[in-house]
Formats: sequence, C-alpha cells, structure tokens
Amino acid sequence: MKKPQRIGSILETTLKNLEVDSQIRAYSLWGAWKEIVGEPIAQQAQPQAIRNQILFVTVSHPTWVQQLHFLKTMLLDKINTYFGEPLIKDMRFRLGKPLSSLTSVEKTEIWQKEELDDATLKRIENLLQNVPDEETKKVLKEVFINGAKVDRHRKK
Repeated sequence: MKKPQRIGSILETTLKNLEVDSQIRAYSLWGAWKEIVGEPIAQQAQPQAIRNQILFVTVSHPTWVQQLHFLKTMLLDKINTYFGEPLIKDMRFRLGKPLSSLTSVEKTEIWQKEELDDATLKRIENLLQNVPDEETKKVLKEVFINGAKVDRHRKK
C-alpha cells in the first residue's frame, strides 16, 4: 500500500505541472489590492484580469483613468515589490464599474454562473486521476472548477 501524501504536496506538484503557480501568486493581488495601492485608489479602481503579465484594471471615472496613467510606474513598482519579483510588466486601465462597487452577493453570483466547456472539465478530471482518496479528489475537483469559473469570468 502506498504511503498517503499530504494534500499540500499534491496541490503544489499539480500546480507546478500546470505551470500556474506564478499565475496563482499574481492573482493574490486581488486580496492585497487595497493594501498595495491605498484606500483612495482601491475605491476607484479594481484589478480585473492578468494576461501575459499585463494587469487590466477597471476604473470608475475618466479622470481616475488619467490619474492612474500618471501613477502607473509607481503602481507597478509597488505591486512587484509586494510579490518580490516582477510578475506584472504593464498595466492597462479600462473605464467601467469596478467590482468593489458591487455587493459581495453580486460578485459571487456573477462568476458562479460561468459555464465550463467539456475540454476544461476533462482537463480537470485528467489532473485528478492519480489522486487516490475520493474525498480529496472531490474537494480538489470543486476547487479547480471554481478556479476555472473565476478565471473564465475575469477574461471577459
């Protein structure tokens, strides 16, 4: 009988195999956004997505878009200092309704409604095929599905 593995080591191996460990670190920016940029900016601008090391930020008003363009270099420095490495190379600002202005119920409802394609679901199943414990497999499947839904929502 094989010795049980810790869930942390299984997750770490799986994430490295998927080459998403740095992406997950980059997405931790959402939780630290207010701490990194400060309350006034966080109330007017929220990270929306990260693609190819470019952070897309939704901004509430054209005046704030212009102001953030002036502050872009400083913001990039603060973000990459937070990570301890240059995970974000550029920032793009889009006019829109920042998610922070939505209620937490609205935020949850938005991404949970995302539909995943069969290829994504099959990829998740393939990732989990070597996890021997059914309960662990079930929890990991839910985590991966929710992560894929959030990622799909952010790419819109």
